[in-house]
Amino acid sequence: MKHKADIGIIGGTGVYGVEGMRVTDKVRVKTAWGYPSDEITLAEYHEGDKAITLAFLPRHGKGHFIPPTKIPAHANLAALKMLGCEAVVSFSAVGSLKEEIPPGHFVLPSQVIDRTRHRRDTYFDEGIVVHVSFGDPMDNTLATILAGAIRQLSLPLAENETLICMEGPQFSTRAESKLYKSWGAGIINMSVLPEAKLARELELPYQMICMATDYDSWREHDHAVTADEIMAVVKKNSDNAQKVLKAALPHLAAKKGSLNSLIGSVKFGIITAPEKRPASLRKKYNTVLPGYF
Repeated sequence: MKHKADIGIIGGTGVYGVEGMRVTDKVRVKTAWGYPSDEITLAEYHEGDKAITLAFLPRHGKGHFIPPTKIPAHANLAALKMLGCEAVVSFSAVGSLKEEIPPGHFVLPSQVIDRTRHRRDTYFDEGIVVHVSFGDPMDNTLATILAGAIRQLSLPLAENETLICMEGPQFSTRAESKLYKSWGAGIINMSVLPEAKLARELELPYQMICMATDYDSWREHDHAVTADEIMAVVKKNSDNAQKVLKAALPHLAAKKGSLNSLIGSVKFGIITAPEKRPASLRKKYNTVLPGYF
């Protein structure tokens, strides 16, 4: 597929684009793993000699009709890779597990804990074995750029937090919420996995921007989190999220072409002997990692 985008943006609840950017195309990308959540909007940013094309993809589909467990994450990441994206920035509403991260705060997590149960979380489970490093699931370069944009806007920010990914769609029990808090985790959502794992398997640097909407269910003298409570905060958070992305664009554009430090990493994780790699799988994987198989 012809190169069409530089940075993939996976929008969470209420984040579907940036006002003022020129939309150049809307594409429906067919991948070897099916179609992504919705059509992908391509939009250009220009400032002087700096230019960048973003590929916006709504994680749950426009109108939020796909539940967390059913998100076609494999197709989502494959589509962004096929469009030529060299990195992915994603947005997500999260519950807070700490008093010092109140609703309205931005959080840039650096670690994740997987508490999902029903999600296929790898591309490589069909006959070719590949192991990739996932010790640091988020990308430091992207985190630095995004943190700078958040501070530039004087918005509250917590960094280097651990993000719990739960299955959903139900929210946590109080016992679960207290357990996660006891682990030292700072925030919780239903979206970061398998998204971050699949991005790593496609050599796409990845950073999630989290926006706290509630305190989950760990507070003894507070009611448990509800969906209407979350949505009341989402609107304000989504407005600020657009401002953050807009503030980050000049810095992302300046790094265009040099954001990806993962290139080649998957090639060295392929364990299956060449003669044991099925031709059909080699063809499939070469659509996203050309020449590796």
